[in-house]
Amino acid sequence: MRNRSNSGVRLDYYQRLLNKTILKYQNPVTGLLPASEENSHAWVRDNVYAVLSVWALALAYRKTADLDEDRAKAYELEQSVVKLMRGLLRCMMSQVEKLERFKHTQHVNDSLHAKYCSKTGKTVVGDQAWGHLQIDATSLYILSLAQMTASGLQIIFTLDEVSFVQNLIFYIETAYRTPDYGIWERGDKTNHGLPELNSSSIGMAKAALEAINELDLFGARGGPLSVVHVLPDEAQQCQAILLSMLPRESNSKEIDAALLTVISFPAFAVDDGEKVEETRDSIVTKLEGKYGFCRFLRDGYKTAREDPNRLHYEPWELQVFERIECQWPMFFALFVLDGLFNGREEQVKKYSEKLDSVMIKTDEGIHLLPELYAVHKEMVEQEYKTPNSQKREAIGRLPHRWGQSLYIISKLVQEGFLSPGELDPLNRRLVSEPKPDIVVQVVILAEDEFIQSKLWEHGIKVQTMEEVRPLQVFPASVLTQIYSLLGRNKKMGLTGRPKNEIGLLATSKLYTYRDQILAFIPQTADEHQFYLPKDTLLKLDMFANDVGFLSSYWGSLGRPLLIFPVSTNLNYLDVGHNPPGALIGTIKKLQSGYIAGTRVHLGNLADFVTTSCITKLSFLRDPSHSEEVKHFVGDIFNRIPDTRPRLLSSSRIKTRPRSHSKSSVHGIVRRSRSIQVDPAQAKERVPSPPSLQESLKKFERGITVDREQSGGVPIPTTSAHGRSHDVEFPIQRPHSPNLHLKGSLHPLHYSHQSPCSSSSPQLFHFFHQGTKQESIINVDELVEQLNNTEVLHEQADIIHYLYLHKGPDWEITIDGKKCYIKELLVELYEKAGHWKHWGLVRHTAGLLKKRVEELALAATDLLVRQKQLSVGLPPDRERVIMRPLPPDELAKIIFDACGEDLSTASLTQELLIYLAMFIRTEPKLFNEMLRLRVGLIIQVMASELARTLKCTGDEASEHLMNLSPFEMKTLLHHILSGKEFVISTVGVSRWTTDSETDEHTNVEDECRLSVSTKKVGEEATEFARLSRKPHAKMQKSIHHIDPNDLEKDDEGVESDRQGQWLRRRRLDGALNRVPVGFYPRVWKVLKMCHGLVIEGQHLPHSLTREMTPGEFKFALHVEMVLNRIPQPEYRQLMVEALMVLTLLTENDNSKLSFSTLIYVDKIVQTANAIYLKDQKIPSDVMEHSKGAAGISLHFYDTAPSGRFGTMSYLCRALATILPIPVDKDANVDCAVS
Repeated sequence: MRNRSNSGVRLDYYQRLLNKTILKYQNPVTGLLPASEENSHAWVRDNVYAVLSVWALALAYRKTADLDEDRAKAYELEQSVVKLMRGLLRCMMSQVEKLERFKHTQHVNDSLHAKYCSKTGKTVVGDQAWGHLQIDATSLYILSLAQMTASGLQIIFTLDEVSFVQNLIFYIETAYRTPDYGIWERGDKTNHGLPELNSSSIGMAKAALEAINELDLFGARGGPLSVVHVLPDEAQQCQAILLSMLPRESNSKEIDAALLTVISFPAFAVDDGEKVEETRDSIVTKLEGKYGFCRFLRDGYKTAREDPNRLHYEPWELQVFERIECQWPMFFALFVLDGLFNGREEQVKKYSEKLDSVMIKTDEGIHLLPELYAVHKEMVEQEYKTPNSQKREAIGRLPHRWGQSLYIISKLVQEGFLSPGELDPLNRRLVSEPKPDIVVQVVILAEDEFIQSKLWEHGIKVQTMEEVRPLQVFPASVLTQIYSLLGRNKKMGLTGRPKNEIGLLATSKLYTYRDQILAFIPQTADEHQFYLPKDTLLKLDMFANDVGFLSSYWGSLGRPLLIFPVSTNLNYLDVGHNPPGALIGTIKKLQSGYIAGTRVHLGNLADFVTTSCITKLSFLRDPSHSEEVKHFVGDIFNRIPDTRPRLLSSSRIKTRPRSHSKSSVHGIVRRSRSIQVDPAQAKERVPSPPSLQESLKKFERGITVDREQSGGVPIPTTSAHGRSHDVEFPIQRPHSPNLHLKGSLHPLHYSHQSPCSSSSPQLFHFFHQGTKQESIINVDELVEQLNNTEVLHEQADIIHYLYLHKGPDWEITIDGKKCYIKELLVELYEKAGHWKHWGLVRHTAGLLKKRVEELALAATDLLVRQKQLSVGLPPDRERVIMRPLPPDELAKIIFDACGEDLSTASLTQELLIYLAMFIRTEPKLFNEMLRLRVGLIIQVMASELARTLKCTGDEASEHLMNLSPFEMKTLLHHILSGKEFVISTVGVSRWTTDSETDEHTNVEDECRLSVSTKKVGEEATEFARLSRKPHAKMQKSIHHIDPNDLEKDDEGVESDRQGQWLRRRRLDGALNRVPVGFYPRVWKVLKMCHGLVIEGQHLPHSLTREMTPGEFKFALHVEMVLNRIPQPEYRQLMVEALMVLTLLTENDNSKLSFSTLIYVDKIVQTANAIYLKDQKIPSDVMEHSKGAAGISLHFYDTAPSGRFGTMSYLCRALATILPIPVDKDANVDCAVS
């Protein structure tokens, strides 16, 4: 008889335990594990968790083998693992058609099945008969496959199987935006079959994507074609959404014990240590019991009060499950493993003792872990009164294989047979270790020698696209095409990766294909169809954001490489063909080694080859690709980038005398806009000094000034025939396409009509009544005017009218050349973009139905971070977006919501892009905001401009539309952050050329609006004034301010101060911002009364029986009711009234209870009446100062706190409406007030 070591004997015990509890049930044909001897269904998730213990024991035998018999046992166990994993693979491969469809639809009916027959490997229920979409189960399979392959097992045998696994990666990479049924298979906890976005699914997907990236599925015997690839941006998206959701599991589950598998073994998906601790503490505090952990709050599964005759629950009955939820002992094993991986000895000891106490020992001495422990129905009432006081009974499966497997693994590690690292060969457990600072490598490339020479004049040396050869540089769209070949398999009908956009992390790598090194320009620097890249300042701002993003999220080997192209597109140059100062300033910052607080290294592309991350495009060599695909790849690499068409012709532009007769459709573009400023705000405004408004009007009219008026700045020279000479470019540029519209469209050739002035009522009625007045407008005259005019706004008005009444395909003759209205629109769009007339750019973009490329991605970024969206103005045109939508469907909703106001449709898309940028980089801006109402945000932006510029609502709307994209983004940021800002006008030089001498002359300092942060003290007083500041002119010293000016400024400051609380309420109401902890506190108010009524909308008491205080669904219900109030300031007073009610619940020591409905709007109206009585406001003033919903503007403008604050009056109103103890003066007890 051979001697056995103690370790060998102990391992033999665990092998016997494994055989009796798990392996004896493994099907010899398929390798799958049935749910029980009576139930042949094999769940993917349960099978993977069960086989993890078999793999762990095999590793332990391999490590401590002291006899050949031990090595044989190790091999036998390993083959059992391979058998099961390949059995699951075979089941999933039989549904390859569903996998292919799901990549494009993400529809629940196209998902892979969650369970199969353990005897045949076939499906056991229909597509709609079960909640099959469980991304965490598929992700767990991929994660375990990666870990097992890294440990030395070979599970994948053929390249066809490699292709399938590669497509499984595409299946899970959209987890961050795909609602599923989750780890418990029920979705929403009412079990009505409603999928949700689950943190546990997103976390498991993120871990799987990171683990399997660049892994050779054939192990040490593999080659380039057996390596699988993951684009890093998909994993990063999962990480960002996961961090924004934790510790919440989903909309209906504020916490879930399953999150332990995400923050610890097996996923280790969270790299933020603080978020890990917060989630762990939340699980322990809310879910831990004597016998295990509840899965989530109000979980009715197998409780004594659950109706076994139906799967779903009624919403009102969820409360009956509170405090009697079943407790699952397998989470004790997970906490033991968590302690072992993190070196927490106390935690290991505590939960090991708890785990041992709930194990059931058989007569054979085998320890079995039951599925769950439930309260007996006779003890339910006592358990309600005193939680965790009653003895529970073990029910469900015995053993529960999932839990039994975790128990065995924890024992193997605890007894020293395995170290944590052996269970984690890919080092997932080190994900939260601190990483070194990232240095971002930046390469600036000039498109040609002309740009190169212009930069060299400023001491900036850069290479051209040609000079970087043999390295090749392509736009990101080429990388998208290349990766569309990844995973393509004609035999299996797999089409490869969907052509989704490539992210910044992917384009920041270098790639090799055969003997070529490829670099890619980021998506944001590509030429877009939308107008945002036409603004150089915005592009530079986005570039700085990209640098910061890379420094925060880069996780690959090597340093990130960011390419910034400077093209000959005139958006990068001024009219004199000089690089703008902002571009030069940005490059100087890069040369200093820092930009926006991030370390950067500026250099040539060839210098960074050895320090960058390099990925091999090995999948392009796949012999299964057809000849057509090979030609396609060859075309990509042999393609020479086309020079972009130039906007203006290189020939000298000769203009004709322009017509000075006003168009019969003058101002039609302006009248199509629907942005309205509250008339109540217009009452409050005082007219601005004429000198301040005059500079803006000159800017918008484009009026030229003579030498005396402009302080010595000359006007354009004119020829004897009265024609002004426009710019002739000294450098020969490529010829532009055929143009139809006349004129160089120099900014000085603006309309002489103020953009905010209204046209005749007759034309206004014609525009809105259509064919009734059609005889008034002579189309032939309009075409003739279009032939003659060179004024951009006149051309826009005429084209707009013709587009609406004749259609985009109406043929027209311009200068003897036939063309279509749509062609004229495109030309108008390009010219307006060239001259930076942003109001026209936005309008023509709307007419052309242009859609920003990142629209769907931006909306998704907001939605998956638990922010609902709405577009259009309430209450009639507002459209709510609650889930990710395809780009075309989303654009249609926006255009429908905006109606005829096409400028606002373009602006809505623009703001969605900016909001998505902010939520990625500054998520704290969106704290306590559940719905982003873009229509109201646009309205409040116009209101802020009207307040700051002291102009009418129509003028403010026009100013808003004419802001550059960068200034629009800056204004939005100031409104979101609550920072005070000022609007100033900044000079921009324009040039003209004398036709005789070819000399360039500065003819005008054109103005543009600039948004900046308001400064403090005297400096703020000086700079808050709107003044025309030519860029070449020194600003006036603060020490030389006239005393009279100071008095005027003090009056202005006082005026601002008087309206600050009304403004604050409007801003917070428009942004849907509420106090911290608002929704759980409203839940407590609702629990003590029969319901709340807000402007006719009812919040019933029954919501507290369905939802828990921290449940996101409850917050959405409250938000939905509040959003029915169209006036933002009135909405905010409702929020304040609700906060007063919450003070009652927090200070009444559970004594107060109301048996009636509480009308919140009645509280506000009563508080307003008490305020007016106290202030003794005359009735005529009272009537004149009425604001939204009849509330006094003075009450809106009252601070919340203080003796005479709104909160005080709301408390007094509450005391008169509800039976609350008060003193003789009707004052509420101080604990409340």
